[in-house]
Amino acid sequence: MRAIASYPIHDEGHGYDVFGLHADAVRRAVRWGRPLYRRYFRVESSGIEHVPSSGAAILVPNHSGTLPIDGAMLWLDVVQRTGRVLRPIADRFVPRLPFVSTVFARTGVVSGTHTNVRRLLEVGELIVIFPEGVSGPAKPFRERYQLQKWRVGHAELAIRHRAPIIPVAIIGAEESWPVLFRIRAFHAFGAPYLPVPASLVPLPVQLHLHYGPPLELHRQYPVEAADDPDALAAAAAEVRAAVEALITRGLAARRGA
Repeated sequence: MRAIASYPIHDEGHGYDVFGLHADAVRRAVRWGRPLYRRYFRVESSGIEHVPSSGAAILVPNHSGTLPIDGAMLWLDVVQRTGRVLRPIADRFVPRLPFVSTVFARTGVVSGTHTNVRRLLEVGELIVIFPEGVSGPAKPFRERYQLQKWRVGHAELAIRHRAPIIPVAIIGAEESWPVLFRIRAFHAFGAPYLPVPASLVPLPVQLHLHYGPPLELHRQYPVEAADDPDALAAAAAEVRAAVEALITRGLAARRGA
């Protein structure tokens, strides 16, 4: 594990970056989250060497769970094992959430506008995008580990900004806190629905994170492909296939453990 004090912040003044990230908040989040990471979810990961030590890159995982436990454990894994602060790209309703939005901003979460993401990549940040969006956590338990509608924005960003994509499989979160049903009439703060979980708290299912080799879409596609819907669909399908392959291997490894 890296020393907490070494986490780099692009300080725009008074210890904050332009999106509200603060070094002290990162240190507190790691300290408070470590018992959950080590003892409750007992996170194990492989392939962390595929995450670059510097420069812009995009992590692309599967997504599940009532609340983003998978994203939180991925954030903790990357921060502790690489010393880099992972920047999760959130749906646009997240900044409207009272109190939670401030905590998220202080620890690196950024609203997913094109301008925001472009700035992060231009300054060499490490970001994570969940292409399934809210459809991932919303899927019924019988569809666990089946990727839902796969958006192409990550492929467009990777090609346009010449950034590698690191596919990631998260095994365990699908069973830890599945959604029982959704209240679709609930749209407070712009949320698409209110999730009703199958249990009051997440179950202590062990989480396994598998990082795959980088996909360098920017070497396969010219920058003009970032404006070509057909090229983006093909590039995103390649990323999806890589994530699905990691999920398949991760599930097989868990069964054989």
